[in-house]
Amino acid sequence: MNSTVANTPLIAEIKDLALQLGFQDCGISHVNLEKDEKHLQQWLGDGFHGDMDYMERHGTKRSRPAELETGTVSVICVRMDYFPEHAANAEQILHEPTLAYVSRYALGRDYHKLMRKRLQQLANQLALKAGEFGHRVFVDSAPVLEKALARNAGLGWIGKHSNLLHQSHGSWFFLGEIYTDLPLLGTMGTLGNESIETDATVATAANPSAGKGSSNGHCGTCTACIDACPTQAIVAPYRVDARRCISYLTIELRSSIPEHLRKAMGNRIYGCDDCQLVCPFNKFSDNTSEADFEPRHELDSTKLESLFAWSEATFLDKTAGSAIRRIGYECWLRNIAVALGNAPSNFSVIAALEARRDDPSALVREHVAWALQQHTDGVSGTL
Repeated sequence: MNSTVANTPLIAEIKDLALQLGFQDCGISHVNLEKDEKHLQQWLGDGFHGDMDYMERHGTKRSRPAELETGTVSVICVRMDYFPEHAANAEQILHEPTLAYVSRYALGRDYHKLMRKRLQQLANQLALKAGEFGHRVFVDSAPVLEKALARNAGLGWIGKHSNLLHQSHGSWFFLGEIYTDLPLLGTMGTLGNESIETDATVATAANPSAGKGSSNGHCGTCTACIDACPTQAIVAPYRVDARRCISYLTIELRSSIPEHLRKAMGNRIYGCDDCQLVCPFNKFSDNTSEADFEPRHELDSTKLESLFAWSEATFLDKTAGSAIRRIGYECWLRNIAVALGNAPSNFSVIAALEARRDDPSALVREHVAWALQQHTDGVSGTL
C-alpha cells in the first residue's frame, strides 16, 4: 500500500461495512493531536478533572495514539445514535420533581459491549479485504481523545459544551474507534506543517456541501448550552469544569457531593442532558434504531421513592447489562437522596428518607440527613 496517498477504495469499503453493521457514520482520522494535547494539559492543569486521577496517570497516551497502541497510524471512527424513540419526554420528566431523571444514554443496554462487538466485526471483515493487520478496538474504555479523533474524521465538530456535534444529526450518539497500523490516509506534507490529509479534508474537497461537521464548528454566537447548565459547569466556551458537572457528580464522584451543588441537581440521579436538550442542532437528531437502547424497567419515568426503596439485590438485578451498574448501589442511593431532598415535601418523600436515616453507609446517611433538613426548614443551597 502506498503510504503517501489515501487508500480511497478501501476507505469506501470500510464505511460501507460500518453502515451495514448498524453504525450511522464512519470516518478516518490521522493520529496528530498536538493542539488537542495542549488543550488537555491546560484542562488538567486547571484541576477540572476533579477526582478522575487516571486522566493524569495516562500521560500522553490519550493524545498520542501510537503510545497507547504501538504502530497506530490511522484511526477508524464511528458514531451510533442512541436517543430512544419511546422514552418519556425528557423535558417533562425534568419538570416533574417527584420523578427520577436518568440520562438518555443510560436508559437501555450498556453501549460499551454492543459497540465493541460491532467494531470487532468491522475489523474482522476488513481483514478479509485488506489482509491481517494490527488493530485495537475502543469504546470509551481506554485513554482515547475520541471527540478530537471523530472531529478529524469528519464526524462533526466539538461544541461549546465539549460534546461532538453534527450539523445534520445533532449530538445524541456514541463514538467508537479502531486504532490500526493500516496507512489509510496518505500524507500531504509533514506533521510539523499540519498539512495532513484527513478524511474530513478529503470529503470536503470532494463535496464542500456534504453536511459533514468541520473542525471550526457551527456554534456561532449561540450560548444555549452554557446558559442552561444547572451548575454552571461550562465555565467558558469549550471549557467544562467536571467538578461542577452533574454527570461527574452522579457518576464519576464516589465521595460526598458538595452541598452547594446539590439543589441545582434537581431530580437528576444519573447523568445530565440539559446542554444537549437545548442545543438547536438536536432538532435534526435521529432516534436510535437499536432496540437495546430503548428504556428498561421504566427508568425513564419512575418515582424517586420507588427507586430509593430498591434493595441492593434489586439494584443489581435491574441494572444488569446497564451502564448504571458501574456507580454501585451506595452512590445510587446517594444520588436519589439528593433528588428527594429537592422534591416537594410530602408524606411519601419524607417517609422514604426516614426509612434510610440509619442506612449502613455513612455516605448515604449524610445525604439523607441533608435531604431531610431541606424538608424541615426549607434551606436551599447556593452556587
